[in-house]
Amino acid sequence: MLKNILLVLYGVLSYLLGFGILVYMVFWVYPWPFMPNTIDTAAVHHNTLLAAGVDVLLIVLFGLQHSLMVRSSFKTWFNTFVPEVAQRSTYTLLSAFFLALIIYFWMPVAGQVWHFESGMFFWLFTAVYVIGWSVATLATFQIDHFELFGLHQIWRYLKNIPEPEPEFTEKGFYKYVRHPIQSGTMVGLWATPSMSADHLLFAGTLTLYILIGLHYEEKDLVKTLG
Repeated sequence: MLKNILLVLYGVLSYLLGFGILVYMVFWVYPWPFMPNTIDTAAVHHNTLLAAGVDVLLIVLFGLQHSLMVRSSFKTWFNTFVPEVAQRSTYTLLSAFFLALIIYFWMPVAGQVWHFESGMFFWLFTAVYVIGWSVATLATFQIDHFELFGLHQIWRYLKNIPEPEPEFTEKGFYKYVRHPIQSGTMVGLWATPSMSADHLLFAGTLTLYILIGLHYEEKDLVKTLG
C-alpha cells in the first residue's frame, strides 16, 4: 500500500512540475508585462560568444536528455534502476529539470531582429503565438495527455490493466498535421512581436532539435507501427 501511495505521489509531483515548467516556458518566451522575468529581461552579458555558448550548451543538455531517455536501448538499461511504471514520470521530471535550467541560466545576447509594441504586426504575432501554443497543448489531449506525462501508466499499474499496444492516431489535428505538438511548438517559438537576438537563438536551436528529433521519431514509428 505504501509503495502504491508513493508511486502516485511521485507521478503527480512529476506531472505538476513537468507541465508547470512547460506552461512557464510558454509565457517566458513572450514579452508579457506581468511576468517576473522573460527571455529578454535579464541583463545582456558583455561577452556575446560566452553567453551564446552557454545558451546552446543548455539546449544541448536538454535535447540529449529528452532524446536519449526515449531510446529503447536506454529504457532497457534504465529498468535496472527505475521500474517501468515510473519511467515516464521520471522522464517528465528530468525534462522539467533541464528546461528549468535553460530558463534560470539563460544569458541574453545583444541585438534586435524586430520589435513591435502595438499595431497590426504586434497583434498578428500575438495571435499566431496563441494559436501555436494552443494547438500544441490541445494535441496532447487528442492522443493521451496523461500518458505523455506518465500518469496513465501508474493508473494502469494500480488497476492491473495491461499496457495497450501502440496505435496510429488520426483524429483532431492529427487528421491534417503529421506532428501537431511539434508544429505548434515551433510556431509558438517564432511568433513574437519582439524577436531579440537571444530569442532567435532559442527558437533556432530548439527548432533544429525538434527537426532532428522528428527524423528519429519517424524511424521509430515505422519500426513500431509499420
